[in-house]
Amino acid sequence: MNCKISRNAAKVLLAELEKEEDKELKVRIYITHSHGDHAHYGMGMDKPTDDDIVVSTDKGIDVILKKDEPLLDGIRIDYFYTPEEGFAVTNPGKGNHGDH
Repeated sequence: MNCKISRNAAKVLLAELEKEEDKELKVRIYITHSHGDHAHYGMGMDKPTDDDIVVSTDKGIDVILKKDEPLLDGIRIDYFYTPEEGFAVTNPGKGNHGDH
């Protein structure tokens, strides 16, 4: 499983992880719904379970993904300041380049 995090997203995530009271919590990316050959993603803070894999990224952030879920493999976490500030999770390798 593979996960990329942009520099902007890493900066915001690291700040959030630093102030988290429970240091065992990690970033979880999950599928909110899927259709056809792509999915829409959600994000939260959680602890891994036996059904998960923890992926270490090059930004020093561990991300929890559900095992055996091909639409999670290759995701990219971005953070944009305009037009609206917030996170965006896409999977360019699976034909998902953003919400539609």
